[in-house]
Amino acid sequence: MSMGTGFFVDGKGNLVTNAHVVKDCKAVVVKLNDSKPPHKARIVATDTNNDLALLAVEDAQGSKFASLRSGVRLGESIAVFGYPHADILASSGNFTIGNVTALSGLADDSRYYQISAPVQQGNSGGPLLDTYGNAVGVVAAKLNVLRVALASGDFPQNINFAIKTNMLGTFLESNQIAIQQGATIGAKLDPADLADAAKAMAGFVACQ
Repeated sequence: MSMGTGFFVDGKGNLVTNAHVVKDCKAVVVKLNDSKPPHKARIVATDTNNDLALLAVEDAQGSKFASLRSGVRLGESIAVFGYPHADILASSGNFTIGNVTALSGLADDSRYYQISAPVQQGNSGGPLLDTYGNAVGVVAAKLNVLRVALASGDFPQNINFAIKTNMLGTFLESNQIAIQQGATIGAKLDPADLADAAKAMAGFVACQ
């Protein structure tokens, strides 16, 4: 069983997650923030190079979805929503906040942001949000702390990574998915309202 998070990118039931979440899966379901049983989902496309996957979720038309924004600044406040360790932690989801700590990933990989918001196993594929509720990335990975500690003797803290939305936009465009561009006008959302918005657009992804 593989578990992760995903979020809707349009109102037609198209949901994005990481490719590694659905790798080798024969059956996929998505549990949404509704009163229905888990929804069956079909893998539409995957991009293993950029760790992205597109799912078509049954009976999910009209769901809240994310607007996509690029051009995030170093130090900008961000938030993460997902379903880490859903077998032992809260099944209703987990919300954390932090900052963009670098504009590239490991070895200056320009496809990624480095973020300080805590993430755990199960956060993969979840939305990285700005304070206006736009998706600015897709949570993808965390630094292997034990490996770094064994190599250097240092325990790094809160070094996590998210795929930039320009990569996501290209992936969606190649699969004929129309996206809604995000904006940074109006009032910023406080953390509680941002958490509500994130929960409405996200889902718990499980496959076997």
